[in-house]
Amino acid sequence: MILDSHAHLWRRERTPQPWIDSASMAPIDRDFWLDDLHEAQREAGIDGTILVQSANSASETIDLLSLAADPGVRGVVGWIDLTADVASQLESVRQTPGGDHLVGIRHLAHQDADDHWLRRPDVGTGLEALAEPGLVFDLVVRPDQLADAAAVVSEHPAVTFVLDHLGKPPIAAGDLAGWSAGLRAVAASPNAHAKLSGLVIEADWSSWSIDELREPVELALEVFGPSRLMFGSDWPLTRLTGGLTSWADAARDLTSGLSQSERDDIVGRTAASVYRPIPSPRKD
Repeated sequence: MILDSHAHLWRRERTPQPWIDSASMAPIDRDFWLDDLHEAQREAGIDGTILVQSANSASETIDLLSLAADPGVRGVVGWIDLTADVASQLESVRQTPGGDHLVGIRHLAHQDADDHWLRRPDVGTGLEALAEPGLVFDLVVRPDQLADAAAVVSEHPAVTFVLDHLGKPPIAAGDLAGWSAGLRAVAASPNAHAKLSGLVIEADWSSWSIDELREPVELALEVFGPSRLMFGSDWPLTRLTGGLTSWADAARDLTSGLSQSERDDIVGRTAASVYRPIPSPRKD
């Protein structure tokens, strides 16, 4: 089973995406919903998906959870305000259709006006409140925020963290030294996991090669190991870089030297263990 740990859906009337530039991002300058995702994943041989929020929006989370009746939707990483009453927000979310599919929380820290949002004391209190219900916190950060991420992961050992997109290594720029140190610091905490996702977005969209992705992937394998790594598509952003199938093929190539069991960890077992998704209905 291939479980995609990171895909997005949006309807911009409900969830605006102001970061999309219509000139340079024409392939994603539209709405995307389940039919679009299913088509892309069938071509890539993907069996199920963790949907991930694309805006700091409670209404978007409700919209994504409403899709949970679809057997391909295995869970939702949504958003709540971690600086407010986390327990009451989670109670409200759980009561909505599909609310039992909430498996994690994410905040767009890499876009927040406060570069050090993760280090706020009220955010720390909110993160601690995720431990008891067993919700994962997805870290989406820039390389310069990896030190903050490492500190937060270390300070909250009862919370499970997943670093999205390997912390966005600056592949196109070519200088990975600072990012490498930051990744090692995050991986030093055993409650941290990471996604092999979004790497082609950090490379040149039109001319990226598998070879330039090897260094960040090999470092991730060294410091996390396959049992703490999971495949993610970052769809539909992969439409900017050649499509979901091209990234899935690249990920297979980059992990081809692993054992079958290690590859199984990356393409499904790790995500299933970390997010504890709702099992899909049996197909007799």
